[in-house]
Amino acid sequence: MKWLPICAMPLWSLALACQQQHSPQPIVYTVLGPLPADSLGTTLVHEHVFLDWSPVVSYRPETWQRDSAFAAILPHLLEAKSRGVRSFLECTPNYLGRDPLLLRRLSEASGLHILTNTGYYGARNDQHVPASAFKETPQAIAQRWVEEFEKGIEGTGIQPGFIKIGVDGDSTLSEIDAKIVRAAALAHLRTGLTIVGHTGSNAKLAQQQLEILAAEGVAPDAFVWTHAQGSPSASLAELARRGAWVSLDGLGWVHPDAHGGDSTEFNRYAQWLQHLKNNGLLHRTLIAHDAGWYTHGEPGGGPYTPHTLIFDLLLPTLRKQGFDERDFEQLLESNPKEACQVRVRKK
Repeated sequence: MKWLPICAMPLWSLALACQQQHSPQPIVYTVLGPLPADSLGTTLVHEHVFLDWSPVVSYRPETWQRDSAFAAILPHLLEAKSRGVRSFLECTPNYLGRDPLLLRRLSEASGLHILTNTGYYGARNDQHVPASAFKETPQAIAQRWVEEFEKGIEGTGIQPGFIKIGVDGDSTLSEIDAKIVRAAALAHLRTGLTIVGHTGSNAKLAQQQLEILAAEGVAPDAFVWTHAQGSPSASLAELARRGAWVSLDGLGWVHPDAHGGDSTEFNRYAQWLQHLKNNGLLHRTLIAHDAGWYTHGEPGGGPYTPHTLIFDLLLPTLRKQGFDERDFEQLLESNPKEACQVRVRKK
């Protein structure tokens, strides 16, 4: 593991300075500190290990059973590591179970590089958005997120590695969702953190988010269209051509043995990927499971879906379709490294 040297310059300032000088060694931020992006290795870009579905009004992190969660989660991370995984983005946002200290403990125990996040999750009818966000300007919200990057999250000293936002699945962004997207754009311009936008299969919502980013001067490649699976292949290709990252990341839920998933849905992932490959767009494509997770309030944390289906079933399926190791390296190493590195991307 190759860590960057610590100097007198604040780490967040050093990151931006390096990017502005076109440093040959781009970096990412993990829960253990800054890391050369080249060290990420095989990376899953959308996973969860711990969740608390409580609405903001009843959100009580002090009640979390962290020791029990740690014991239940660690074997699943080690199982993923045995398949070659070296890094993953833990996409649980604030007010939904984000726990940087638990992630740091899991990272140290598993040897995996884990990235956590800043941002607000406006999906699920905004029940995980703090009341302050409805009154504040996008600039004020962005400032909160920038401070987490500059100073660390909630006094832990742990810096976010990306901005996680969420929007509801209607055809038009709500006022609060549009505000959250705008705040993400402003925070990106000050931090260089990639925006990972929980959107779902509604391509119109992804396009609206890109329009807001463009209005603030942010380039499409700063945005990850999360949960893009389910959209027509043409929509995936269209946004990939515009420069956005298209993330097919629900694979943890489509196996026949996983929570009622079915093989038909699994086969659609192979079809989407084949379409993107045929159109020369694998370089804009990300894959993951959206798997896990230990759920606060459920006995034993509830069922935990493993982070392994990609390696056990998807890659063998794709090999039969003509995919090769270069394609897999593109999807699981090169693309995550490019997508996650700290770099301001201006339009």
